[in-house]
Amino acid sequence: MNLVSSFTGLLQEISFVMTQPTFDSFTTLVTGWVFAGRRTVTGMIVAAGAVKDEAFCRGVKHHSAYHRVFAAARWSLDELGLAIFDQFICPLIGDATIRLALDDTLARKRGLKTFGVGMHHDPLLSTRKTAVMNWGHSWVVLGVIVQLPFCPNRSFCLPILFRLYINKKTADKKRLRYRTRPELAVDMLRILCRAHENRRFHAVADSAYGGASVLTNLPANCDLTSRLDLDARLYDAPPERKPGTNGRPRKRGDRLPTPRAMLQQRAKRLTLNIYGRRDRSRIAETVGRAYKAPDRPLKVVAVEPLTGGRKVQAFFSTCPNDSAETVLCRYASRWSIEEANQAAKTHLGFEQPQGWSRKAVERTAPTAMLLYTLIVVWFATRGHSDYRAPCRPWYRGKSQPSFADMLATLRSLSIKHEVLSLRLSGRGSRKVVNTVLQALQRAA
Repeated sequence: MNLVSSFTGLLQEISFVMTQPTFDSFTTLVTGWVFAGRRTVTGMIVAAGAVKDEAFCRGVKHHSAYHRVFAAARWSLDELGLAIFDQFICPLIGDATIRLALDDTLARKRGLKTFGVGMHHDPLLSTRKTAVMNWGHSWVVLGVIVQLPFCPNRSFCLPILFRLYINKKTADKKRLRYRTRPELAVDMLRILCRAHENRRFHAVADSAYGGASVLTNLPANCDLTSRLDLDARLYDAPPERKPGTNGRPRKRGDRLPTPRAMLQQRAKRLTLNIYGRRDRSRIAETVGRAYKAPDRPLKVVAVEPLTGGRKVQAFFSTCPNDSAETVLCRYASRWSIEEANQAAKTHLGFEQPQGWSRKAVERTAPTAMLLYTLIVVWFATRGHSDYRAPCRPWYRGKSQPSFADMLATLRSLSIKHEVLSLRLSGRGSRKVVNTVLQALQRAA
């Protein structure tokens, strides 16, 4: 089985990050990744038809060569992600500010010998009252938020950089340096911002990445929008120091009301189109400075939803000139990284690879996220014209393709080209081809 040429051409543009033999094996694995039912390395090479048959001398590589792509080959996952960003994502954005999303996600695993596994919070099984822990890998993901022409009202997050978080107990046991999730996030931000010092970035993250450990270590060309505690201490800018004053200069000015107290005062009402619906809210805004980051002015927005059933929340942006509407709409686009995590798990088997060594663990599962990015980019630039919306009379509200539709389009086009390359001839050949294509299209 081979992927359609428009997609393999996309892969060829990033082939410079690997040697040619490694890239050939990587292409085979990506092909199998698209078609395999279970995303293990052996499952991928079976789906790609790359199994070496000793009896008939078919195939050119032993199956261990494909395992070595992730476990031993000399290539960098960061370089691959940056190459995808440079070659494909930057042209989609143009000269505008690049929006980033930060989040962490859990990949459930089994076994004690797999590198980096530990007990982590499981957000899907946990409730507000009960926190549930699960065994697996915790990945910190950095993605680029884009809006594509065929979906003008929806944002897509395209993951490009990844870090495996190892909890303190596991790190101490393996004698590894312990690094928190915010530290890993800052590391990825610095790598991307250093590679593009002439571009402006703006990251969006939940409250786990909105603390002082991130806020005080942001790259110079990167801003941040995140959640803020309702009782956070806010301060005005320090007053100008008068000549002849003794003592050290003041770091903070007068105390400002907390976000919760801001809503108890007079607030304006605003209607926003976010999260796919129109929401009315009471909003109070101010410019203040956090206690642990007094040198950076923040635009603080406190929100009391009047519709939708959500609780009172507060947000901040490191761009003090932003409007309240801009801050809230920007933060709402963070949901796209949740959709990317879910699609990679559901449709691309993010949790299924069975590698256990360090390199295999750190490179196999993130490849599913990079494949998600490549498929979305391919669909936006080359595959959208071949998309045909499926006939679903009972689902009239769907007007835009989902990632499942993009993946099905890639599969069906690849199968179509494979069938047509057989060059069947003779009486009834067209009917045979059409029957096969219809059957395979339903299967895709």
